[in-house]
Amino acid sequence: MSVWNDVVGQESAIVTLKHAVEAAAQMVAAGPGSDPVAGMTHAWLLTGPPGSGRSTAARAFAAALQCPEGGCGHCKPCLTALAGTHADVSLIATEHVQLRVDDVRPLIQTAQRSPSAGRWRVIVIEDADRLNDSSGNVLLKAIEEPPPRTVWLLCAPSADDVLVTIRSRCRRVGLRIPPVDAVADLLVRRDGADPAVATFAARSAQSHIGLARRLALDEGARIRRREVLKLPGKLRSVGAAVLAAGQLVEVAAEESKARTTERDAIERAALLHSLGAEGLATLPPAVRSQVRQLEENQKRRATRAQRDVLDRSLVDLLSLYRDVLMLQFGAVQEGSGVELVNAELADLLWSEAESSTADATLRRMEAIGQARERIEANVSPLLAVEALMVQLRPAA
Repeated sequence: MSVWNDVVGQESAIVTLKHAVEAAAQMVAAGPGSDPVAGMTHAWLLTGPPGSGRSTAARAFAAALQCPEGGCGHCKPCLTALAGTHADVSLIATEHVQLRVDDVRPLIQTAQRSPSAGRWRVIVIEDADRLNDSSGNVLLKAIEEPPPRTVWLLCAPSADDVLVTIRSRCRRVGLRIPPVDAVADLLVRRDGADPAVATFAARSAQSHIGLARRLALDEGARIRRREVLKLPGKLRSVGAAVLAAGQLVEVAAEESKARTTERDAIERAALLHSLGAEGLATLPPAVRSQVRQLEENQKRRATRAQRDVLDRSLVDLLSLYRDVLMLQFGAVQEGSGVELVNAELADLLWSEAESSTADATLRRMEAIGQARERIEANVSPLLAVEALMVQLRPAA
């Protein structure tokens, strides 16, 4: 067993990180005030496509830094670091659209403290690409001049997504999309998924580990995905396109609400309990202001959750047209190495491929990309998806 077991398909990155762990162990052995050892640095930027396992690799690296054996996977430092409960490992993942200054300031205070129980003070920021100019500038000074035993681990889809002033001070480690077989094996080994379902989930999620796990373990998610992929066949008129857009946005809103409602209620009850305001018909002004702040945070979280659900549906549609394009180019042949992402929908794919041209398919793929950019830029999801569905209609 090892902390690296769940970091699948990233052999090159693991070699780099293991070398850093060995260098870090030499620094610890040399004692306070020792010179840095080649291979280890105080700030790292882990980049890779969504689903490549950036946060998993960061947690494994953090655990290995704390482990006396360099990442055995079964000692207390390893287990607590991987679980997110180690006293000297801070894991930050925003559920808002951006990481704000208020989110970052506590990290700076944490970074200044020496490790209390472990070998290093490790701070993992899973959404470094969501730092804005203000929060990034606040964080910059702490990354430039950290204490001797503090390590920053930043995760982002690409280096270009991180503020240039921050990425220039980090050592970069790139992750790649893992192979489908490796993701399927992880789902079987770690989550107990059925091998056939695991392979389907890994292929359908295009090796996105988090989405693949959800598809493998949630039949409802598999059903919803299949319904999304059938949408293009229903877009016979502008009216039908607008109706389909409304249904897609509504389903996304309901799914995101289902994921956040229970948590929102628990957070509100916990806040009222901590303030001694449980059961009060009228809340004191000081309590009302804190409740209002909590509700604003929950609203931002719900906004991001809906965007994430919608974006996942659009990526599924993109995979459909990718398959259609491969069929139109004749690329899916025995021995070619090209496989269909949605092989179980072969009849639908061939129907779409034969009823349109490659140019039309490319235009539809570009329209999906544009819709994703619009939603990310805070355009109304309904308007963005309505415009997309109209563009996806078959030619007259």
